[in-house]
Amino acid sequence: MKLSACIEVLFNEAGDDFADRVRAAAAAGLPAVEFWNWRDKDLAGIAAAAQDRTIQIAGFCVEPWGQLTDPASHNVFLAGLRETCAQAQWLGVNQLITQVGQTVAGVERAVQRDAVVAALKAAGPIVEDAGVTLLIEPLNDKVDHPGYFLTDTAEAVTILRRTGSPAVALIYDRYHAMAMGEPIGHGLEGNTDLIRHVHIADAPGRHEPGSGRADWPAELAWFKANHYDGFFGLEYWPTVETAKSLEHFASLTALA
Repeated sequence: MKLSACIEVLFNEAGDDFADRVRAAAAAGLPAVEFWNWRDKDLAGIAAAAQDRTIQIAGFCVEPWGQLTDPASHNVFLAGLRETCAQAQWLGVNQLITQVGQTVAGVERAVQRDAVVAALKAAGPIVEDAGVTLLIEPLNDKVDHPGYFLTDTAEAVTILRRTGSPAVALIYDRYHAMAMGEPIGHGLEGNTDLIRHVHIADAPGRHEPGSGRADWPAELAWFKANHYDGFFGLEYWPTVETAKSLEHFASLTALA
C-alpha cells in the first residue's frame, strides 16, 4: 500500500517550513508527499528536501483553482494549467489536481456540465504534451464546499468519459464521497480504470482513519479487489501527533 502524506495538514509538528515537513514524512518512512497550492511554497526548498531524502512528490493543485463551469474563465484556467505543468515537470511530478468550480446561478446544470467537458477537452493536449495526468476532484457541498458543482462520483465519471483523453482522470476522495453519503464504489462500476489517486480521511470530522464511522478494512479491501495500485493520499487533520496517527492507520490496514 503506497502512502502519500498531504503536508498541508500532516507533520505540522515540524513547523511552517514545508521542506522540513518533507523531511519529517521521509523520516516516518513514507514514500511520497503532496500539497495543495504551489505559488505560496518554496518549491526549490521542497525539491531539495525531496531529492535529499529520496521521497517522491505525488502531486499538487493547478493554480488558480479552476472555474470550469464558466466558459468565460476557461482561458485563465488553461493559462494556469500551462504554468502548473511547467512546475510539475521541473519537480518531476506526474499528477496534478484541479477542481471544477462553483455552480453558476441561473445556468442549467447540463450547460455547466458541457462547459466542464469543454475545458477538460482543451486541457487534454496540454497535459499530454507535458507528460502529466490531470485529475478532477469531486468535493462535498454539505460540509466543506457549499456551492461546489461536482459532488457526485458518477457524474464525474460521465464527464471524464466525454473528454476523450487518457491524461484526464479521477482523484477519488473517500472523505468527500462519504460526506455526500456515497458507499464505496458508487458510480465506479466498470470505471475503476479512471481512478489515478485516492484521498482518505474519516467522516465525520475529516480526521485520521479510525476516528469516525468508516469501515476502513472494508474500504481498503474494495480497492484491493479492484486492483488499485496507486497512492493513497493521507489528507486528514490528525487529532494526535502525526506519527501516532500513522501507527493507528497501520493497524487498520493490517485488517484489510
